[in-house]
Amino acid sequence: MRYLLSMALLALSTGHALAAAPKAGKPAEAAMPRIDGERLLEHITTLASDEFEGRAPGTRGETMTIEYLQQQFKKMGLEPGNPDGTYLQPVPLVAISSHPTMSYVKDGQSKQLTFGDDYVAWTARTDKKIEVANSELVFVGYGVQAPEFQWDDYKGADLKGKTLVMLINDPQLPDPKHPKLLDPAMFGGSATTRYGRWNYKFEMAAKMGAAAALIVHETKPATYPYDVVRNSWGRENFAIKGKTPDPLFPAIPGWLQGDRARELFKAAGLDFDALKQQALSRNFKPVPLGVKLNVTALNAWREVGSHNVVARIPGSDPQLKNEAIVYSAHWDHFGIDDTLPGPRTQQIFHGAMDNATGVAALLEIARAYKALPVAPKRTIVFVLTTAEERGLLGAQYYARNPAYPLNKTLLDINVDGLNMWGRTRDVELSGMGKSSADDVVIGIARGQGRSVRPDSNADYGSFYRGDQFEFARGGVPVVYLRSSANFIGKAAGYGREKLLNYSAHQYHTVNDTVQAKWDTSGAVEDIELLFKAGYQVAQGKDRPQWKDNAEFKR
Repeated sequence: MRYLLSMALLALSTGHALAAAPKAGKPAEAAMPRIDGERLLEHITTLASDEFEGRAPGTRGETMTIEYLQQQFKKMGLEPGNPDGTYLQPVPLVAISSHPTMSYVKDGQSKQLTFGDDYVAWTARTDKKIEVANSELVFVGYGVQAPEFQWDDYKGADLKGKTLVMLINDPQLPDPKHPKLLDPAMFGGSATTRYGRWNYKFEMAAKMGAAAALIVHETKPATYPYDVVRNSWGRENFAIKGKTPDPLFPAIPGWLQGDRARELFKAAGLDFDALKQQALSRNFKPVPLGVKLNVTALNAWREVGSHNVVARIPGSDPQLKNEAIVYSAHWDHFGIDDTLPGPRTQQIFHGAMDNATGVAALLEIARAYKALPVAPKRTIVFVLTTAEERGLLGAQYYARNPAYPLNKTLLDINVDGLNMWGRTRDVELSGMGKSSADDVVIGIARGQGRSVRPDSNADYGSFYRGDQFEFARGGVPVVYLRSSANFIGKAAGYGREKLLNYSAHQYHTVNDTVQAKWDTSGAVEDIELLFKAGYQVAQGKDRPQWKDNAEFKR
């Protein structure tokens, strides 16, 4: 479809028609062309095809993906965004295959656990063999140290060489005024904070000098089934290549299936549910289980030369072009698992929703920017990251080695999954309330006839689970939209049903494929919003600022 160009106010209505001419006395700006839903779906279908083999880093799938992205950017006329004059930012990774055995001993009785079914464990270290022998198991509640909430699950305990057993999510503290609800003044209430995420917990275990850490998996507080853990961590794992062990992990991090955790506590003569209740108090102290853990991991590894794809549209203002707005989306997924039954196509993790949709969105946003008669004042940078599924590694590497310094980056707009089920009356903003970028989104959504509300599934902790988190940690305000459940022309509960079905049956499985009944109209409207948000900041005088209550302001 040809893109139409017109001079009009940026805040046009989004009935997929261009805005009326601006009134006299108001500055005119270039209106965006229409976003083509058919072309969007073509990108998604290509990236999620069998041919792209699940887009795992360091595989033929990566080669095909980054070549496709470079071709698209070249065709549209975007400049290479990497400082070396290419579209590719090398991201040095190591891919580590761990083959662990695990058992625990109580009163001379040993219990062997089955890898995959009972637990998942791995290492981020390139050692042929890692052994944790006779390590004392210690229950540390939620494993949280949060001074702003006067909360410390560790209480100065000496945990060096021990194995920590932790609960997933934040402490679920009831609201004193409404006991059936969670206290909004503590750990975000029903919203998961960084303290509830697995990466924070492993980082704390490493900080405490623990030899290993096991997070107890429970589906409701984790917000995803155990199969997601198995599929995500039970195969080859990745780390950024470095000269020293990754300080964000103990020697052995892992997950323990919920029923197996209860059996472990019972063997220790303890009640898991009673201790879980005790962990909801500031007075909680680490509880030695009187059980010793033995883990041996035999490891093989390979160096993986993976890549972020970076393209840019230089700013048109001589002074402001040295500042940037970043659009990000991860191109990677989980590749192929040839241990699964069935034909090849049923062994491929196609990653259609997660995140071929986000990559396609960035390509369409780039096309819209290039169709403007004059480029924005500030530079627009597109960063397609690798190894997001392996711990946000591509975004982490870019944040440490940015094409534009993070203090010159005004905003990151991250896209990780699009609404492919139709138009909505509103839009949800993950992390709402953290920065003044919210006001930009609210104003643009209002021009679309939509409202903005906080993420209704904030208990998923989505803000801390995507590439936007690495930009936020680096001090850059972010915009991260989530699918609303309030669909136009659909029965009540339609959106919730779609989200729950995806989370339970498609997310991080071979079932995340392009669906015949997808409706791109909602995705198109969201993409238009994200284009306008970036454009408004690129043209504006004021840069988004963190609000006083945002942890990233510190």
